[in-house]
Amino acid sequence: MNMILAIAAGGAVGAVARHFAAAQIGHWLGHGFPWGIMIVNIVGSLCMGVLVETLALTWSPSQEVRAFLVVGVLGAFTTFSTFSLDVALLYERGQIMAAALYVAGSVTISVLALFAGLALMRSLLT
Repeated sequence: MNMILAIAAGGAVGAVARHFAAAQIGHWLGHGFPWGIMIVNIVGSLCMGVLVETLALTWSPSQEVRAFLVVGVLGAFTTFSTFSLDVALLYERGQIMAAALYVAGSVTISVLALFAGLALMRSLLT
């Protein structure tokens, strides 16, 4: 139960941080392009790299603290950071083709799935 509460608390922090960061970046750079989310994704990926390497090399907090930070805060700040970590792990294991397929498949199929959901609801509701 402590693990679930840690993830939930971190998720709340990350989601609120994403909302305010993306909104502020949009205010600064304009809303014609999704700069806010793009920058949040990049910053979240950078933070994931820093945090995971720090956890691997120098810091050993409890599993709850790890889950709070990695799954909760960064996972809710941007799921792209988790995606980036998965790609890096495949790459570092020498699974280059799997990493490339994961990137291409995740991006392409996710965008197609979103369009499918839009089309489904348009056909049902209009």
